[in-house]
Amino acid sequence: MIRICSTEDVPKGTVVSADVDGTRLAVVHAEDDRFYAVYDECSHAAVALSEGEVDGCTLECWLHGSRFDLRTGEPTGLPATEPVPVYPVEVRDGEIYVSMTPSNGVTR
Repeated sequence: MIRICSTEDVPKGTVVSADVDGTRLAVVHAEDDRFYAVYDECSHAAVALSEGEVDGCTLECWLHGSRFDLRTGEPTGLPATEPVPVYPVEVRDGEIYVSMTPSNGVTR
């Protein structure tokens, strides 16, 4: 597990972008009060998901409006049809840690 940032750096309903050894992550504090990490690029277009909007447990791509389930990486709306990698997150002592092995088996 790699430390990304403090939980205070990611207020509820927001996203931060992080780079871990060349892999870009979007770290999200979802409306269910949990933290999620997904690959920071829409599977439809090479656009940073970290610039999108959080809605419940989804992250919306700002360019074409595709939404991705933060728990599974699956798109919940077109035009995206391919999932994005989802990375396991642990919160310890107010710090966010991410495993760089995708939990949904999707590679970028």
